[in-house]
Amino acid sequence: MAIPVIMPRQGLSVESCIITKWHKEKGDAVEAGEPLFTYETDKATFEEESQHSGVLLDIFFEEGDDVPVLTNICVIGQAGEDPSQYSPHGEAADSLASKEHTEGEPVPIPETGPEDTESSTDVPPIIDQNDDIIRVSPRAKNLAHKAGIDITKAEPTGPEGRIIERDILALMDKKLPLAPPVTAELDTEPGYVEEGLTNIRKVIARTMHESLMTSAQLTLHSSFDATEILAFRSDLKKHGERLGLGRITLNDMILYGVSRTLLNHKHLNAHFLGDSIRIFKTVNMGVAIDTPRGLMVPTVFGADSKSLNQISQEVKQLNEACQAGTINPDILTGGSFTVTNLGTLGIESFTPVLNTPQTGILGVNNIVQRARESHGQIEYYPAMGLSLTFDHRAVDGAPAARFLKELVENLESFRLLLAK
Repeated sequence: MAIPVIMPRQGLSVESCIITKWHKEKGDAVEAGEPLFTYETDKATFEEESQHSGVLLDIFFEEGDDVPVLTNICVIGQAGEDPSQYSPHGEAADSLASKEHTEGEPVPIPETGPEDTESSTDVPPIIDQNDDIIRVSPRAKNLAHKAGIDITKAEPTGPEGRIIERDILALMDKKLPLAPPVTAELDTEPGYVEEGLTNIRKVIARTMHESLMTSAQLTLHSSFDATEILAFRSDLKKHGERLGLGRITLNDMILYGVSRTLLNHKHLNAHFLGDSIRIFKTVNMGVAIDTPRGLMVPTVFGADSKSLNQISQEVKQLNEACQAGTINPDILTGGSFTVTNLGTLGIESFTPVLNTPQTGILGVNNIVQRARESHGQIEYYPAMGLSLTFDHRAVDGAPAARFLKELVENLESFRLLLAK
């Protein structure tokens, strides 16, 4: 029995996913548990395993296609079975898609004639040498491009004189002349490589541009004496394992300090909505994480009510999921404030870009040795830089500076902050 495979839904906020790789081709044998295809949301990549054994009878979408969730994308069954009833293309699919159906169940499509097995939507028509219009289906045009077939040589057999996939296949069987070769000038090796943007890179580009274009961003820079947190981290290395604590980092301590300071400065723990400000009662901490696919910002929800050890463990779990590309997209939303750390890369000062509609983001810098006078003597101390970007539409400079001042005091007396 033929069984359709649908595009899974990854998180309530995801409406469509892009197919990045097919691990099987049409006609291949498929075993349950084998990787079938890889797909990505705007933030993460997933691999879908086959739930059934059989033959991959048909593939309805190609690599690079943006497919709505819960849409049939391929069919697995036994050799000789007709998969066309499950095709999401054509008039039958359009009429059925408008009906209500149970979420997560494949949508069967009533049987159609052979002409309807391809999408009825034409690509822009082709004009031949005689100025005649040639209509061609998307699948036919794509196949002709891959095979190097001259579409104008095909004999149309589709509805209303349209060239469809089987017409290109017939051309390939006849081995007619290929499309005219490119000129020697076009074959010249260029002095550059052009890469297409990944889906996540497109999203980052769009959101960063929108952030700078739609908000009034200002950055304040400060620093604090890191002697206290460095000493505390040294004690954790010596005794943490005995106390059942994980590997707590300096960044974990910064996150903890921010979570305990932020509620005293409510307009920085907020979303600016144009005509109003949404002030959060808890700190939902966004943590910027660098991954091979690009920047991701998962959220530690309710960070103000979690211990230092809990925050540390959760951040490590979120980092692992982001690196593996398995992070739930819903966790990448809902933050009320963000912390981004470039100090491990040697950055002394930078200007973080707001994760709008959030009104604040804190940049964490590296530790440098600075000199100061103490009791008439010059001494050196480890100074860690902090860079706070805020939306001046929601917060003025003085309130933002007061947040930084209190955060500095809390981090410089970190053990007392833990005792609260």
